[in-house]
Amino acid sequence: MNPHPDVAALLALVPADCAGGERIDWSAAEGALGTALPSDYKALLDTYGVGDIGDLVILPPLPSDVRGWASCHIGARTDDLRGLWAEDAGVPGVASGADAVLPWGTGMNANEMAWLMNGPDPDRWPVVAWRRHHAWSESPWALFDCTMVQFITRMMLGRFDACPLGDVSLWKRTGTFVSRREQERRFQAGLDPFTGEPDPYAGMFPAPVDPFR
Repeated sequence: MNPHPDVAALLALVPADCAGGERIDWSAAEGALGTALPSDYKALLDTYGVGDIGDLVILPPLPSDVRGWASCHIGARTDDLRGLWAEDAGVPGVASGADAVLPWGTGMNANEMAWLMNGPDPDRWPVVAWRRHHAWSESPWALFDCTMVQFITRMMLGRFDACPLGDVSLWKRTGTFVSRREQERRFQAGLDPFTGEPDPYAGMFPAPVDPFR
């Protein structure tokens, strides 16, 4: 089966060598969230599994069974994100209410990424981002007329006029995808969860707790 074209472009930058292997029941996930989801998002998770690209946390639709990540999913993050939209009045010039935003990514020094559900076709939803660090004269919210996978690849290739987030860790540079399951396996083996290198501090600290509770 040929991959989604946007995911194929991402694979050229970020190999799926550390994929998680999960098989998400998309009918159940969309039923639980009450909405269809974009095809590139579903293809990304079908290809890579549940995990992170560098410091960018890709939110799965439903809870994960990997220790420390049970509450890191779209359903658990939606209310907080919509609260930020309501507090800041969203993207200037965009009339949509808070119920029109649905999160898909977080992290990277406390940035939040979401879809703006501005029509019936999920594949046409643009990306909106809340940036913790931004110019004093700007709204923390910005809109990007692209899909979520296109947003990731364009950021890494530097194809926006400026860094789209308040963090430059993936701006004009690529990141490595590591699944949550591989992160846990490495941690238990005394390795750095993200690099796979020996961790000199292994065993000195307790297992990480869920950072999103």
